[in-house]
Amino acid sequence: MSAARQIARNIRVHDRIARSYDATHGEIFNDIEQTRLRASLERARVGVATGSQPLKALDFGCGSGNLSRHLLALGMDVVAADVSRAFLDVVEQRFPADPLSTLLLTGDGLPDTPDGQFDFAAAYSVLHHIPDYLAAVREMARVVRPGGVLLLDHEPTEAFWAQPAIFREFEAAALKPDWRKFLKPSNYVHKVRRLFDPRHTNEGDIHVWPDDHVEWPKIVALLEDEGFEILFSEDYLLFRERHRIEVYRQYENKCADMRVMAFRKRG
Repeated sequence: MSAARQIARNIRVHDRIARSYDATHGEIFNDIEQTRLRASLERARVGVATGSQPLKALDFGCGSGNLSRHLLALGMDVVAADVSRAFLDVVEQRFPADPLSTLLLTGDGLPDTPDGQFDFAAAYSVLHHIPDYLAAVREMARVVRPGGVLLLDHEPTEAFWAQPAIFREFEAAALKPDWRKFLKPSNYVHKVRRLFDPRHTNEGDIHVWPDDHVEWPKIVALLEDEGFEILFSEDYLLFRERHRIEVYRQYENKCADMRVMAFRKRG
C-alpha cells in the first residue's frame, strides 16, 4: 500500500473511532501507565532550557488528548495536532477553557510551521502509524527551538521483537482470557480481511512487524545529526488491561517492552 493510501486509511479509521478510543485502549488509559507517563513528562520538562514562559508545546498525533491533558497540567500552552478531524473535535470539546489550539495535519509534516516554534514537542504511540516515521521525527526536531525538548514514547523496544524467555514467561503468567473479543463483530471482519492481506491491522498500524518496526537507533542517529543530545532513555513494561496486576508487579523490573526517550536541542 502506498504512503498516501496508508495515511488516508488512518484518517478514516481514526475519524470513526475517535469518540470510543479511550474506552477501547485500556493499555493506555489506566492508572499505572498514566502515572508513568506523567513522571516522564515532568522529567523531560525539567530539561527544557529555552528560557520561555509559559512553555509552548506540540502534541504531535494528539489523538483524544492523552498527552495534551498532561502538558496543560504542567503549565504549558499546547498545540494539539492530528490527521483526524474527529480527534481534534474531541480535544477541543475536552479543553474548551485551556490554552490549547488544534492543528489539522495532512500527513506531510508541518509545512506551515516555521522553525523553532516550540519549547517542547512530544509524540506518544504515534510513530508506528506514520509511513515515513523518520521524516516525522525530523519535522518535530525542526520546530523545536534551541534548548527545547523532544520526547518520544510508547514504541516497542528491540526486546519486544526478540521475545526473550523472561518476557514470554511474563505474558504466559499475566494475561487473562479476553472473552470480549468474541462479542465484537468487527473482529471477525478484520480476521477475514487478514486472510487476503496478512498485514491488515484494525487501526491502521504500519510498523508493527518483526521485519518492519520503529527502530530506535535510527531515531537517535537522526536526532544527533539534527543537533540533539539524549536527556534520558527508559525501557518499561507496559501494563495492559488484560494483565493480572499481581503478576505485573512481579515482573515490571525484570523485563521491558516499551521505550521512552527525551532529547534536548543544543543551543
